[in-house]
Amino acid sequence: MNSPTPRLTYTDRSVYRILDANLDRAREGLRVLEDWCRFGLNHHDLTEKLKHLRQSLVQWHTADLRAARDTPRDTGTAITHPQEKVRSGVTQVLQANFCRVEEALRSLEEFGKIYRPEMADACKQMRYQVYVLESTLLGHHRYQQMMQAQLYLVTSPTDNLPGIVEAALQGGVQIVQYREKEGDDCDRIGVARQLRDLCQRYGALFLVNDRVDLAMAVDADGVHLGQQDLPIAVARDLLGNGYIVGRSTTNPEEMAKAVAEGADYIGVGPVYATPTKPDKAAAGLEYVRYAAQNSPVPFFAIGGIDLQNIDEVMAAGCDRVAVVRALIKADNPTTASQAFLAHLRSSLGTSQRLNAAPSLFAEASQKTGFPQ
Repeated sequence: MNSPTPRLTYTDRSVYRILDANLDRAREGLRVLEDWCRFGLNHHDLTEKLKHLRQSLVQWHTADLRAARDTPRDTGTAITHPQEKVRSGVTQVLQANFCRVEEALRSLEEFGKIYRPEMADACKQMRYQVYVLESTLLGHHRYQQMMQAQLYLVTSPTDNLPGIVEAALQGGVQIVQYREKEGDDCDRIGVARQLRDLCQRYGALFLVNDRVDLAMAVDADGVHLGQQDLPIAVARDLLGNGYIVGRSTTNPEEMAKAVAEGADYIGVGPVYATPTKPDKAAAGLEYVRYAAQNSPVPFFAIGGIDLQNIDEVMAAGCDRVAVVRALIKADNPTTASQAFLAHLRSSLGTSQRLNAAPSLFAEASQKTGFPQ
């Protein structure tokens, strides 16, 4: 005769409910991440890893845990937060679900020690794997955004900078670099956070000029470095995996060095004389032509580019530009951004580049250290 199933104590049932809820939470979060890798990125390896993690949790989601579920009396179902109701873009969806999975695994680890220690250890190891996947996937997503970007705004000091940047983002700007050489760091951090939030809201990348410490402080997507700034390898060590690092170049020798150091993209210019770089002679359209033929990483032409000369920049083989005054000083940054993009998207090179993006990513990731 079989022994009767032991009656659960109140504490046992509470622990079972916690484990059941967090197994559901972790599996749901992993499924969201898996779906993006599968359908958004068409990335087989990341999809497979996330699917394996999700399915490995099934073995711990046993009938006794499911039987303890009591959804009608779960007080948490009525609790929500305004931030949960809105997602500004894919990056925020990914970040939210990584947080959900990591928090659930930590709870499973702690309460699993009461239920089954081997489950607790498995969830601990899985949490470390998810941390690595987070850096990998978010880095991949950033790099894909950068590969697809054509219009890059570099800021300069002006009144109502956040308002101008938002107007440009509404017009389609895909990357914003915060460039501020003067002033107090406390003020800079405040402005950088405002601009970062705007970029997240509009699905754009946010980079900081020169200052790796400021980029880290505001959780920017990366940095842009000048020729006299930190070595790219040092910036990567400080930022961690999966962040964008760009470098300014003015000639083929500087390009070759930046590529060898592992720059994710390069600035090419100044194409024309510009008051933003009064001490720099114009590199001219010849360097743009050289970059179009020789750069193995994405490049953005920069320096004095506006709606009057963009066609000749494009004719030199460029379909990515970075602009300062043409947007910061524009009467209407939204319509100016739209006009730039209309020109850039009309180029034959754009369609060729966008169609080639997956292979370019695989090739460039070997040079930059981004995960494939």
